[in-house]
Amino acid sequence: MRRWLQIASTGPVVKRALKFTVVVGAILISINHGHAILRGDIDATRMAKMILTVFVPYAVSTASSVAALMEMEKVSNKR
Repeated sequence: MRRWLQIASTGPVVKRALKFTVVVGAILISINHGHAILRGDIDATRMAKMILTVFVPYAVSTASSVAALMEMEKVSNKR
C-alpha cells in the first residue's frame, strides 16, 4: 500500500489524472447535471454529487496509472 501511495502521488500520475478529471468530469457533469445547471437548480446536495462525479475519473486514472507502473516495475525486476 505504501508503494502504491508513493506512485500515486508522483507528478506525472497526478498530472495525468487531473487532465482526465477535467475532460471526463466535465462530460459527466454535463450528462448527469446539465439540466439542473441550465435551470439554475444547484443546491448543496447536487454540488456534492458533482464533486463526487469529478472524483471518479481522477480515481480511475490514478488507479490505472499506478497499476501499469507497478506492473512495469515487476517486469523490469524479473530481468
